[in-house]
Amino acid sequence: MDGDGDVDPGRDDLPLRANTNHILVRHYVLDLDINLQTKVITGTVVLFLEPGPLAGDGNGAGEGAPTPPQPSQTDDSWEDESHRDFTLVLDCCDLTVSKVEELDVTSVSDMQGLLKEVKGEGSGVGPQPDSQSAVLIQRLISLPSTQWKKQHHLYFQCSHAPAFEGGGPLIFNTDRWSLQVRKRGVRTIQEFPRALRVCYKTKPEGGSVRWTKDQDNRSCVYTAGSPINNRALFPCQEPPVAMSTWQAQVRAPRECVVLLSGENQAQPTHLHHTGLSSWDYYVTMPMPASTFTLAVGYWHQATAQLSTAQLTPPVQGTRTGASHTHAGSLDMNPFTNMDHPIITSPQSTLVYSGLKDEKHSESECSGLGDDNFTCCHADYPCPFTDPSAWSQEVVPHRMFAPPSLLQKAQVQVLPLLPGCLAAAHATLGVHPFPRLDVLIVPASFSSLGMASPHIIFLSQSVLCGDGEGDGEGVGGERGLSLCGSRLCHELSHSWFGLAIGARDWTEEWISEGFATYLEDIIWARAQQLSSKETEEQSQLKALLRWRRLSDELQNSEEQLQILRPNMESTGQVSESGSSLVKHALNPEKTFMQVHYLKGYFLLRFLASKVGLEYFLHFFRLFIKKYHGQLILSQDFLQMLLETFPDMERQGLTLEAIYADWLDRPGVPKWLCEGSVVWTQTRLVEDVKAEVAKWIGLSPSVGKGRKRKKAGLNVNFKEVMPEQLVLLLEILLEEAELSVTSLRTIKRTYDLPKQDAEVRHRWCELVIKHKYAQAYGDVEHFLIHDQAMGVYLYGELMIQEDSRQQALARRCLSLVQNEMDQSARRVVEEMVL
Repeated sequence: MDGDGDVDPGRDDLPLRANTNHILVRHYVLDLDINLQTKVITGTVVLFLEPGPLAGDGNGAGEGAPTPPQPSQTDDSWEDESHRDFTLVLDCCDLTVSKVEELDVTSVSDMQGLLKEVKGEGSGVGPQPDSQSAVLIQRLISLPSTQWKKQHHLYFQCSHAPAFEGGGPLIFNTDRWSLQVRKRGVRTIQEFPRALRVCYKTKPEGGSVRWTKDQDNRSCVYTAGSPINNRALFPCQEPPVAMSTWQAQVRAPRECVVLLSGENQAQPTHLHHTGLSSWDYYVTMPMPASTFTLAVGYWHQATAQLSTAQLTPPVQGTRTGASHTHAGSLDMNPFTNMDHPIITSPQSTLVYSGLKDEKHSESECSGLGDDNFTCCHADYPCPFTDPSAWSQEVVPHRMFAPPSLLQKAQVQVLPLLPGCLAAAHATLGVHPFPRLDVLIVPASFSSLGMASPHIIFLSQSVLCGDGEGDGEGVGGERGLSLCGSRLCHELSHSWFGLAIGARDWTEEWISEGFATYLEDIIWARAQQLSSKETEEQSQLKALLRWRRLSDELQNSEEQLQILRPNMESTGQVSESGSSLVKHALNPEKTFMQVHYLKGYFLLRFLASKVGLEYFLHFFRLFIKKYHGQLILSQDFLQMLLETFPDMERQGLTLEAIYADWLDRPGVPKWLCEGSVVWTQTRLVEDVKAEVAKWIGLSPSVGKGRKRKKAGLNVNFKEVMPEQLVLLLEILLEEAELSVTSLRTIKRTYDLPKQDAEVRHRWCELVIKHKYAQAYGDVEHFLIHDQAMGVYLYGELMIQEDSRQQALARRCLSLVQNEMDQSARRVVEEMVL
């Protein structure tokens, strides 16, 4: 795949320009100042470098290191003889870079001990670099994981070293997608500096971070899962193969909370006479730079803890040391108990102490033995080698939200966390990350959730509607279904998406398909459902997803329906390591669910071939083998076929799965046939019976008064949220529904208090039937549920009703300045 040429800005593909085959960033040290008023982050990033897998003795220049034809910042020396020098290429966008300098790490006194070790022992890694500085950095990078504290201390010390004064200056250029750095006269990778400091600042319009207002109209900023990842936050190597560790020091206004993807629960250090606080985070597990996550705002921590006497039964496998307060306490101080993770909460009715690992007989399939294993990843302090981690069902966790949503977060989300964490552990095994923060992000967040190392962002749309703050009322705890299932979805990403990542970003199904499949299993376990209840809910959700997927396939380009768009070229990069991520910048793709849904059905298909319990046990074996690594589809599928050889004997080969599921648009025959079964289950039949009642209530012309009176005596059954979604979807197929019916539907199911999935279908009904009395519900949804509202704008405009179109324009005018950029672009095309 040729990824070295300059990229046409009008194309849909995202360029990954970093030359990772030549040189790799092994560690980042970030030092950042957050200015919420100017919407600018100023700071430095220090990169610790190591020659890449194809470094050899060559210079890595020329064909492997692109020279952009039109750099945005030029140096008189850039285009003369220096073009033959080695070029470090970093992914970079919308950053103002003021300086790039080589660091003199030999001036750091604590580093001299490493030099003595090297002289006494040898570095033990590859060809020895020539300079003393390079020897020190190589030795620092190569320190064993048992010395990670020493390693991070030295990284920090080196990041503050003075600039190296000898050997000539570093010159650099930026273009639309990258930062290129050279040292005059240095033509080989081996001679290139190993520690660089980049001084820069972000731009308010940069796509990696979102500057916005929270639900209390206070300024905040967070990384929003942008298609361009983190290259507009700091210069980095974006290709996932560039696995690195990091540490960050972030300064922000004293009243703010800084959350970051770090293993430690950082404590703020107040900087006297500045009005600022400093927060320090670190990670020891190498991860792609795209997973670095930051959130700064006036968040408060929700606390709800039990006293020791009230804790019955005891939580198994959790860390000790959490302070105890009265049950249900709500702490409005954002810094109270920052050092004490929340382990459980009194409102939780989810029992998790009884969740245990399932045991399976190994006589029915081969390859399921798992008594002894060794980690296959690069050296880091891995929880899989820690015996205590195997029994730790619930990791320390905290819940944050803006003050106006703190009560809902405390009552609706926080009680679910222990049960969901324990259920995830029972399903998948060791938690890959030692702690978790959960944050309710601003209304402009473009997704229902996003998982990063040690932190999950949740949309306010997963919370129950107005008046449902206590989780009771309509559906009781069932009213938390969207919140619980989404939380389980994001927790699943700790294993699939983070601990195990896709080596080729076009294979999104490895992350999203797995999380969608696992969310049902984990959520059912968290609720302690019976086998029958679990199966019934599984079939109902399969039907809903099938309906959604069918609709999406009918209304999208075929090329966007393929789960492995690069096919046989998947995972391939150019000689330098650069590549293009196909369709990554296509705004339509941002709102598609095909990788979630088609991937989910593929896993459901595979489970049907071997049995659910064996399939889940295989997941655990796969995680043990591949955690801390990057994979392609073939790694999972090949191991599955080797573990269950009967599958291949029945004709299910790797090539057949590619052909039917991954390399073609549409869906295979199995899925079309299987969907019929899901329409005939008890829960669906109950919905059909309720729909018939509503259709019977909808009056014909001239009979409205009689039907309305009769309707008052109809008894409607209580339905689960997923059943209510299906009920409203089926009613959407009706050509006519009376105002009386619509009014009664809203009242019967108390729709404003339902979750966002239900309210979205209600808004569709309102728009289709021009039910003006409920236009306020549509406006409320478009303003407060922006993660799900894009489709409704199109529905409002396509009706060609002047009042509805005016509603769409009014809502857009109210939120467009805070909207996600991709969502805003799509909606403006519809409305304007």
